[in-house]
Amino acid sequence: MRWPGRAPSPLRRLSGGDREAVVSLLDADPVNAVLARSNVDMFGSGPWPALGYFDGPNNELSAMAWDSGNLIPLGFSDEGLDRLAETVLNRGRICSSFVGPADQTLGLWERVEPYWGPARGIRERQYSMVIDDQPLIPGDPEVRPARIGQSDLVLPASVAMFTEEVGYDPTTFGSAYVHRAQSLIRSGRTYIRLGQAPDGSGPRVVFKADVGALAGGVAQIQGVWTAPDLRGQGIATAGMAAVVKQVLATFAPTVSLYVNDFNTSAVAAYRKVGFRTVGDWATVLF
Repeated sequence: MRWPGRAPSPLRRLSGGDREAVVSLLDADPVNAVLARSNVDMFGSGPWPALGYFDGPNNELSAMAWDSGNLIPLGFSDEGLDRLAETVLNRGRICSSFVGPADQTLGLWERVEPYWGPARGIRERQYSMVIDDQPLIPGDPEVRPARIGQSDLVLPASVAMFTEEVGYDPTTFGSAYVHRAQSLIRSGRTYIRLGQAPDGSGPRVVFKADVGALAGGVAQIQGVWTAPDLRGQGIATAGMAAVVKQVLATFAPTVSLYVNDFNTSAVAAYRKVGFRTVGDWATVLF
């Protein structure tokens, strides 16, 4: 489809030749850009799964959208969101979610919803939170990076977290989720605390968190999970304090995350650790 009266779109596919302009754009807002920037950093000189919006007197890059399994819009004006929606609708749905700053994500969804129909889930307000100093409380000394040989312990916790949050078991759709979890473990970016299984049969993961995106001086924490039978005991609070301390020392000077506003216990835990809210994100799930 095409919006009535529109001139040819200033939106085009990005490639490695646009890297300098893309990095400059994303570095202006590194917390909001960390998901997109972490993807950009993995691509070389060829075409990217990304769209750039060029305007102004010098036809400069003013907005971009990472355009893969997650569509991440950043920096679009209302006019730019119109153009992005037009492109997305013309080529059909290839993503499983929109995610990013709330004004961008919800603005894009408002434009495509009449054509795509109801979403499977909408998280209209997710607090974007950061910490760039030492945590306010002591961390759990038992929280440490998972070892490669512990992937069989980590994976059930990872799948449980995803299923609770998104609503389905990611391993039913191939091996990509397992490979991603193993990659995070190999790179030292999955943190766990071990405990005993309730039946005494052996060890299990009782707390985990991942550095799910790392770029531009920002480490975004994802996949935070505590065993359901141990929730409400402060495990996640002390665990996150330990994760923050180690991530600041190892990976990046700023640690970020985003959390559903209705998850009041998690929000309270993060604030106790020292996270502060710097904006709103949103996620639309298909």
